[in-house]
Amino acid sequence: MPIDNDVYDRVGESWWEEKSPLNILHGSITPGRFAYFREVLTNRLGIDPRNLRALDIGCGGGFLAEEFNRLGCQVVGVDPSAVSIETARRHAAATGLDVDYRVGSGERLPVADCEFDLAYCCDVLEHVSELDTVTSEIARALKPEGIFLFDTVNRTLASRLIVIKVMQEWRLTRFIDATVHEWAMFIKPEELVVTLGRHGLRTGEIVGLGPRSRRPFVLLNFIRANRGRISYGELSRRLDVGRVKSTSVSYMGFATKTEGVRG
Repeated sequence: MPIDNDVYDRVGESWWEEKSPLNILHGSITPGRFAYFREVLTNRLGIDPRNLRALDIGCGGGFLAEEFNRLGCQVVGVDPSAVSIETARRHAAATGLDVDYRVGSGERLPVADCEFDLAYCCDVLEHVSELDTVTSEIARALKPEGIFLFDTVNRTLASRLIVIKVMQEWRLTRFIDATVHEWAMFIKPEELVVTLGRHGLRTGEIVGLGPRSRRPFVLLNFIRANRGRISYGELSRRLDVGRVKSTSVSYMGFATKTEGVRG
């Protein structure tokens, strides 16, 4: 069954609502990702993020765009869902943040060549049918020596169980009535490294991303959220998603654009 990316137009007004299934990406997943990305920039690479031009590919409702804007970055957020973009604009305006949101796709980013110091793409690469094209566009948008931050889902038996069965198919645990992931589109780390390298993006590190709560409680809390006993925001917080040792389900990392490569 093909991925239903139109779901973000159907429910894209609800990104910031505590009870929305989309809010599962916010409760602990946004803080978990962002903590690692900030550590990479400031501690590992010694980069001052203030006034960096940052590109958010597949920004959704603006969870990470707002975090990078608060860090001092000048953020451009791009997403193919016009509904999600409008939601992101409203939320940024309500919170006094200045993010430039644009409707567009990763396959054809509405940005200039070599415009950005930093680009990031989270929970997106496993959704695109033309990974090579999207990667080429990311490289095109980055300045020489620009940084690319990413996370995506590994193609393993563990990800089939957690992401496909628990989160999408099983009646007692699934969090949204739509096909939002297809196991065959998940990306093994070594495959992503090759794809990035083909477009002049040199991988610096790959680490695990996943729940840090105990496994029995992961399943139990999905059941609780499915039955309406806790919100999806609360489910996400209870999962305590962040850096973990294993890359068997999801992983994150960074790459640097080789000087002179234009994508």
